Amino acid sequence: MQNILRVDMTSGSVRVEELPVEYKALGGRGLSSRLLLDEVPAQCDPLGPANKLVFTCGLLAGTYLSSANRISVGAKSPLTKGIKESNAGGVTALRLAQLGFRAVVIEGQANPKDFYYLIIDNGSYELRPASELIGKGCFETAQILHDKWGAKADIALIGPAGEQRMNLAGIAHTDVEGLPTRYSARGGLGAVMGSKGLKAIVILHPNNYTQTMVDSSLWKQTVIRYSKTLKSMEQTAVTMPKYGTALTMELIDSLGAVPTRNFSSGSFEKASEIGGVRMREVIMQRGGEGTPTHACMPGCLVKCSNRFADQAGKLVNTPMEYENLAFLGANLGIGDLDEIAKLNFLCNDLGVDTIETGAAIAVTLEAGLGKFGDSAAVEDLMLQIGRATDLGRILGQGAVVTGQHFGIKRVMAFKGQTIGAYDPRSLKVNGVTYATSPMGGDHTAGNGLALKIDHRDPKGKVEISFNLQITSAWVDTLGLCTFVRGTHAVDSTIFPDLLKARFGGDWTPEELEKLGRRIIGYELEFNRKAGLKDTEVMPEFIKTEKLAPYDSLWDIPDEELGDIWKSLF
Repeated sequence: MQNILRVDMTSGSVRVEELPVEYKALGGRGLSSRLLLDEVPAQCDPLGPANKLVFTCGLLAGTYLSSANRISVGAKSPLTKGIKESNAGGVTALRLAQLGFRAVVIEGQANPKDFYYLIIDNGSYELRPASELIGKGCFETAQILHDKWGAKADIALIGPAGEQRMNLAGIAHTDVEGLPTRYSARGGLGAVMGSKGLKAIVILHPNNYTQTMVDSSLWKQTVIRYSKTLKSMEQTAVTMPKYGTALTMELIDSLGAVPTRNFSSGSFEKASEIGGVRMREVIMQRGGEGTPTHACMPGCLVKCSNRFADQAGKLVNTPMEYENLAFLGANLGIGDLDEIAKLNFLCNDLGVDTIETGAAIAVTLEAGLGKFGDSAAVEDLMLQIGRATDLGRILGQGAVVTGQHFGIKRVMAFKGQTIGAYDPRSLKVNGVTYATSPMGGDHTAGNGLALKIDHRDPKGKVEISFNLQITSAWVDTLGLCTFVRGTHAVDSTIFPDLLKARFGGDWTPEELEKLGRRIIGYELEFNRKAGLKDTEVMPEFIKTEKLAPYDSLWDIPDEELGDIWKSLF
């Protein structure tokens, strides 16, 4: 039985209800978006009591299937002012699904001065005062809760930035080693959690979990096909396990799309010093607690994550992903892995999105409050976010507000949210996604990087983005990591067969596409009710300011972007 756990922060009550029939075929992003559309007034204050924070498991969660246990967190975003879903690895979704929950819905609002944490045990649920955790970073908070509830407890939590309701605050999830480093980072959802008065969710290990299948034989056969396919593809069997997403640095730099010194260039002169090849060399040379190959979820075969150690072999940060290297490295003019790792650790401890934080600080540096390449100055600015100084509070509201405060026009954001580390002037599919996705400037909503196309040619990019966004919507609904969606291109019956085996029904590749379309439809409807347009206006500077090294400009006509969703149904 799959249930919903509802937590009323106003009254302190917790109750379990059966998953409604109309939600049975939804999980992850799809369930999050539908719940928000059905239950949240679209024009509500994102940090007010009418907003809801939703944790949802994908349809394939709880099974130890490789790369199928990502947690989706959704709410009306204080950053975009629209619907938002942000998913992450870690163990949260696996454990919630094993305890019988498809969703946890956080409602209402505690007294503004009070914080609590939620205990989810085998059949018992309780809110407890979190006074001893207030003001503490994510690592200390996780350690205190592990000391109290055991090392096997899995935790979702916020840091000081979330407590202060800052728009760049994310929600951390513990990984397989218990470290709070897997982030639902985007959209300010940590601020929503803080506004509820919820510091953490502690999920205790389920007792006697039994995996139920409609067709166990089909499940086993399809899992074998799926695993063989993952092991047959170079990306998931060789490249990603060996280098992880960090290898993207070299590729994006060659395409002229790396955000460099506040998006003033698309190429960073030290890209090779902070890319995947060099990082693997450093990790292997140092040994100790570092490893270039690491699983962010139990059972993952791809293992594209990593653990970065210092020269003594002591762990500094995990993971060091491309987005972190780009926004805490190239976009700040920093070309040293050790300096980036330190800044990345600080972001994880404060509980902030590395993308939005790196972008906001880059704007501040351009305004003259520091120099690009000065990691000490960057660290001071981050610490001001943690201390909630006046400048820290400005930075904490994200790059758009920071740019407005300092009069900086080059701010690369859509619906108020900084884009992923792929400049749209040179990666135009991604630019279409940024401008048209209900999620705002989020590359994961439809990333065209892996396609063998001319990325700077404007022709056909709207249609490509449309298809990618539909696929991303159903991939997120199943709870899958985006890196395994390539198996669908090899064998489009794998995921439908897995769904048939688990739930029954007539799942087909065509039904998956219809599912993706419905989800985008939910999200567009919410945003329209919130007063948002389907298509964001492109920043003027990307149409006029040439991007080195290829002098790229944005040149897809506005009317093409405006027509993208006309054929959704």
